[in-house]
Amino acid sequence: MARNVVISGGGTGIGLAAARVFAADGDQVVLLGRRADVLEKAGVPGALTYAADLAEPADVHGVAAFVERELGTVDVLVHSAGGSGLLEPDAPGEDPLAAVAHSWNVNFRINTLTAVLLTEALKPRLAEPGGRVLFLGSIAAYRGSGSGAYAAAKAGLHPYAHDLARQLGPRGVTVNVVAPGYIEDTEFFGDAMTEDRRNQRIGETSNGRAGTPGDVAATLHWLASGGAGHITSQIIQVNGGAERGH
Repeated sequence: MARNVVISGGGTGIGLAAARVFAADGDQVVLLGRRADVLEKAGVPGALTYAADLAEPADVHGVAAFVERELGTVDVLVHSAGGSGLLEPDAPGEDPLAAVAHSWNVNFRINTLTAVLLTEALKPRLAEPGGRVLFLGSIAAYRGSGSGAYAAAKAGLHPYAHDLARQLGPRGVTVNVVAPGYIEDTEFFGDAMTEDRRNQRIGETSNGRAGTPGDVAATLHWLASGGAGHITSQIIQVNGGAERGH
């Protein structure tokens, strides 16, 4: 039976890989993102697209109205929007504290606030029983990210997911976080991934390879299945053993 699947950040990387997996099942997929041209070029069969800044309440209200009109019910909600802020404008001026504030604000805005606002807006539309809410976290939430800002923003999803799982559990809705390690073929690192850095990341794994968007998409797809109905309030790591379970 076809499901209604909403994926933020669905135009590139992990979100796009997940969209293709769900669409291949015959599910109706809605792709969300800020860049309309990227969404339109995604090429996911039968997918609907809606361009919005998910950190802006007004835009999220627009998404909710679109979803209500086009889908009615949401069976699977995947939060893949986010990143390290490479696509955001630099901090204005030269004040180092202002630069720190800018970095932390940007990271929480694009990684945490987007997920929270979209979830709260679509909560009334989640299928019950059987609804699934899936957040994209990060290995950085366990080990830091250099500046701390990105890691903290992703770690902030953990308590929200646990609270949400308790809240939605009586409705038969599960909530989980999938935390990838180093994943190739995404926009996340921009031009910052040198060969030495890549080799170091791969060297941390137990299986000697980088992750792919497909690895994470397959995990999301399984967590959205009926077979995962008793798995909720969990952080599922997909990192080839680079960071072990806690």
